[in-house]
Amino acid sequence: MTITERFFQIETEWNVIHLPFKPNGFGILIIGDRSDFVDETSSFWHQHYGRNQLISDLMKQGYTLFHSNLYGNHWGSPRSVTMAKQLYHLVMKKEILNQRIHLLIDGMGGLTGLQLMQEIPEKIRSVAMMNPCLDLQAHLENEKEHKFFYKRLIKEISAAYGVDPKIVSSLNLPTLNTTSPIPVRIWQKTNSTIYSPQDHSKKYEEMRNKAEHPIQLIYHLGDNLYRINQSIIRFFKENEKVL
Repeated sequence: MTITERFFQIETEWNVIHLPFKPNGFGILIIGDRSDFVDETSSFWHQHYGRNQLISDLMKQGYTLFHSNLYGNHWGSPRSVTMAKQLYHLVMKKEILNQRIHLLIDGMGGLTGLQLMQEIPEKIRSVAMMNPCLDLQAHLENEKEHKFFYKRLIKEISAAYGVDPKIVSSLNLPTLNTTSPIPVRIWQKTNSTIYSPQDHSKKYEEMRNKAEHPIQLIYHLGDNLYRINQSIIRFFKENEKVL
């Protein structure tokens, strides 16, 4: 199988597009977790075995994947949302793809993903989330118990939002306030999770149920990558029946 990758910059940020040998006409925007990055030759998803396997499995199905550095540890900042929309519009201009894309969310990427679901709902077909962070206010509050991690988190948020660390706690940070009807499925690890399912995945599931736009929350141990990857592919395909 031949795979073409193209790395390019938008303003200061590196991006990559993965072009499959036999495109199926559908695109997937990847929004990664806090360790995520894209540079001029590689990305976290290239270097991480599990994520690289997911890319490979998706491309074998014909998906075109695109992925941005998004200013590093962006924590759902407004500029990360703007950059994600810029990448979407650029890819749509250059590639022959259905205008409604899938989102593939990992961890912290959930903060930007939820905002995209609010701002460009007509462009989003479905959203697959893995162990998402969906409420930055709740995550910040939880980290107060871990002094070292809390100080690091404050520093990262202040850099992402371009404000003094002293005012981070008073910012109107992204929280769970969306009841979007866009199809969502969450794959949540039951062990070694940074973002408490009770404050993120479970809370979001309850909100969507109340809004009568239910989602599916799948708990797993993370020990069978193939099964999870195939489950994500099936979810995407379920939401491609209406073009």
